[in-house]
Amino acid sequence: MTVHPSLQNNADAWTHSVEAIAELVQPLVEGEWNRPTPCPGWSVRDIVSHVIGMETEMLGDPRPIHSLPRDLYHVRSDFARYMEVQVDVRRHHTAPEMTSELEYVLIRRARQLRNENRSPDHLIRAPLGAEQTLETAYRMRAFDVWVHEQDLRTALGVPGNLDSPGAHVVRDVLLEALPKVVAKDAGAPASSAVVFDVTGPVEFLRTVRVDAEGRGSIDGAPSLGPAVTLATDWETYVRLACGRVRAADAADRIKVEGDERLARAILDNFAVTPR
Repeated sequence: MTVHPSLQNNADAWTHSVEAIAELVQPLVEGEWNRPTPCPGWSVRDIVSHVIGMETEMLGDPRPIHSLPRDLYHVRSDFARYMEVQVDVRRHHTAPEMTSELEYVLIRRARQLRNENRSPDHLIRAPLGAEQTLETAYRMRAFDVWVHEQDLRTALGVPGNLDSPGAHVVRDVLLEALPKVVAKDAGAPASSAVVFDVTGPVEFLRTVRVDAEGRGSIDGAPSLGPAVTLATDWETYVRLACGRVRAADAADRIKVEGDERLARAILDNFAVTPR
């Protein structure tokens, strides 16, 4: 593989997760493809369709021309509509069609990775006609496929890979979103701090500090007398941050100390993945 060193970790994480996805779905019988997943509105088939679709876009393939039905309750934004096209166009595909297309797309993507010689700051197509750097694209594909691998594992009752390379990519992406969640979305007061204590396969303790101007920052140092301390396990943290579960439904797995009103505001705004 000839990818730039700054892309290697994300490429490895992506490879690990897509290989796991392919292994999970290969033996499924037709009915199992219709199982609901924690991703709102999506079945096992829909998750795999999304992965196929996003990887074809990374390959530069043209997007399908397809009109969405009007009754998709989970499609509430332009971004969601964009993502849904690659899913809905495959909703009537059979299990063999799904596994064959997934296998073929992953072979093509693996070949693309082996021959990758573009620089990390090279601009490529992003959703909704935007552009993104190659480094961002690699990182977000690693993020996306790990989260959806976990969706599939939950739906199929096959837990695993909570500490795989993709999990660490997901941790870093989600942590970058915390200052905005705390300072802007939840409205934490100036000169306050909020501590997040996460245990399990991926462990970390992070403090979001809100300065006198209301700007948030994050670091790994503990805080004396934080306004709020939120403690939970890694799997619950991911499910909350990715919109797979509401805080009220995971209350028995979340420990709150300090300002309960602020904690509630943080948890109400905790989901950061677009849908």
